[in-house]
Amino acid sequence: MEQLTDQFQDTVKSLLIRHQSILDIISKGQETSARVNRAVVKSVTSCGCHAVNARKKVIPPDASLADLKDLLDSQLEGLICDNCQDIIAAELGKQLFYIAALANALDISLSDVMNQELKKLQTLTIFNLT
Repeated sequence: MEQLTDQFQDTVKSLLIRHQSILDIISKGQETSARVNRAVVKSVTSCGCHAVNARKKVIPPDASLADLKDLLDSQLEGLICDNCQDIIAAELGKQLFYIAALANALDISLSDVMNQELKKLQTLTIFNLT
């Protein structure tokens, strides 16, 4: 994994020409995040390949923290179609590009970030509450 993230960051560094300013990188990152969100929304509202059933979940008073994993879900119904999946994946790729660009501008290794986050998640397990 480390090799892949390092290779990705190096490739982004070599390709980023127009938006090298930290302000450009941050604003492009926000734009790509919005495009990911919009693609997911359109998969529901325009394509209809899946739906959102967003209702408040009833959590029994005696439910433990471990029970929440089984009680809560994504609120998605149905399966995303291949076309929508391709569009969302492409938008996520653009978002990753600007995440790598931001990490490069700040001289942060995504491999290190991912390793640190993995260690934290493995240590805190369900008590991470993310």
